[in-house]
Order: sequence, then C-alpha cells, then structure tokens
Amino acid sequence: MQYRTLGRTEQRVSEIGFGAWAIGESAWGSQKESDSIDALHKAIDMGVTFIDTAQGYGDGKSERLIAQVLKERREKIMVATKTPPAPGPWPPSPYCDMSDRYSEAYLRHNIEERLRNLDTDCIDLLQLHTWTRAWNKNPKPFEILKKLQREGKIRYIGISTPEQDQNAVIDLMRAGYLDTVQVIYNIFEQEPAAELLPVARELNVGVIVRVVFDEGALTGKFSKTTVFPNNDFRSRYFADDRMERTVNRVEKIKTDIKDSGFTMPQAAIKFALAHNAVSTVITGIRTVEQAQANTAVSDLPDLPAETLAKLRTHAWLRGVWYAGK
Repeated sequence: MQYRTLGRTEQRVSEIGFGAWAIGESAWGSQKESDSIDALHKAIDMGVTFIDTAQGYGDGKSERLIAQVLKERREKIMVATKTPPAPGPWPPSPYCDMSDRYSEAYLRHNIEERLRNLDTDCIDLLQLHTWTRAWNKNPKPFEILKKLQREGKIRYIGISTPEQDQNAVIDLMRAGYLDTVQVIYNIFEQEPAAELLPVARELNVGVIVRVVFDEGALTGKFSKTTVFPNNDFRSRYFADDRMERTVNRVEKIKTDIKDSGFTMPQAAIKFALAHNAVSTVITGIRTVEQAQANTAVSDLPDLPAETLAKLRTHAWLRGVWYAGK
C-alpha cells in the first residue's frame, strides 16, 4: 500500500480507502454483518488507514460496524463521516434556508450521534453530506463546525460535493473553510479536472475521490441485461436504457486498455490516482475479495501516459443520474 498526504491536515493516509456505504446495507441490497466485518479487517490488514462513512449509510449502521472493528485493531485509522442536512429536498434547493437545514442545534445533535456511533470523543473528519451554491456567500454552517472544532468534537472539516453541482465547493475552498473535499471523479466524470482539482491542489485541500467505479459500471462486470433488485439504488441509477448505454461505452474502454496489462477495475482506480490533487480513492468494499483486489491496485505501476491519454477521451457529459428517470 502507498500513502499520500491528505492536504493541509498533513495526515498520511492510504491512497486506497474503504468506502463504507454498502456495509450500511440501506441502499445496496442485503449485506451480512459478518461479511462487512471481515471486509473491514481485511482492508486494514492490506494497509488501509482511511475509512469513509456517513449517517445515511444504514442510519448509522455503517458507523457502528466500523467502531466495532476498530476496537479490535491497534492500527491508527482515520475515519471520516458525514452529517446530512435536516429533512428536506436532496440536494438542497436554492430556496432552502440554511438555518433550517444546518442549524447549530441540529448540527450539534447530529454530531453527538456520530460520536456515539463511532464510539469516540472526537471525529477525525466531519463532512457535510451535501450543499447548495445558494449558501456560499454566507456559509454559517462552517462557522458552527469551526466552533465544534475548537471544542474538540471535530478534528478536520470537509464537504461531500453535491452531485449536480460539484463546483459549488470551489468558493468554499478559496474562502478557507475546508480541509478536505470529497468529489466524484472517474473515467466518465472528468469535469473536476477542469477547475475543482487544480484549485484543491493550489490551496492544499485534501481530495477524497468517490464513485471511482461509477457505481460498479467501470468494473466491467455488467452486461446489457444486468438488473438490480428494488432495494438496490442502482435499479434507479441504471433505469430504462441507461445500462445498455453504459455497457456500450465500457466496451470501448475495454478495447482501449486490452493491451495495457490492467483490468477494468485497476484502470479505473489508477485513472483517479493519476491526478496529483488526489489524496485517496475510497473504493466501495463489502467483501474480503473486494478488499484484497481493490487495495492491491495501490502497488501496481502507474498507468502509462498513452493509456491515460486514451482514458481521458471517455469523459461522458450525461447529467445527473442519482434521482432516477
């Protein structure tokens, strides 16, 4: 496992992190707790020192499983979690009042819940789970988080970009509110390379890459007839003709990398790691096999320049799919 510095936090973290959404079970279909626990242990055995979770991952279930596992480990693991806005539109509407969605009373209550679930006195990295550009001129929630930071409840402050407007966080970075940003960046979604990632690099803001496999599509394991159960959010993400369109594009990527020596999952991870702003890539992991395969990519050679150039041609401007069709 290779390690990188998480921006101005100056923390050294594994360049492959553990994405803990699926072990919360809420959106990815059924998941055995024993498989989740085994996967966490295996990832740590393989050198993972960064785990990302959230309240929304099984209403805290993912956090509680992580706390359970870390009680049995001696390694120093950095755990990042996320606080969502109070109930309302997701992502927040431009007409939402931030004092309704991220009030001080709400943030304090929610963060106390995060602390209990993670069984800790201080959260390593607290990220707001979404945002709206409408709040950028007076982002009071971050002033509240800085107050909680001074009180010793939070070590570092970050944000997970809103899917439909990832560049909304650039002004927040420039204003100095953020230690980290969590961003969607993959072979299909390359727009962050235009401005978001260079600004993060310039300001020494740590970058956590999520959705590196485009919810599994960029592993190359789906076919045009792949169907997900109703309790798996991907049944909506890949609704109607989306799976066929995606697979057609993935097949073209496979052609471009066939002589590179990299599998699709390996190429997908290495593509994200190739950008010098990226600190860690949090791959979704729910089994021992996935933990072993994903973490092993860190020790592979970098993508050759020729292969990286080919992958850059597969950027796909398709809009936002998370709301379904």
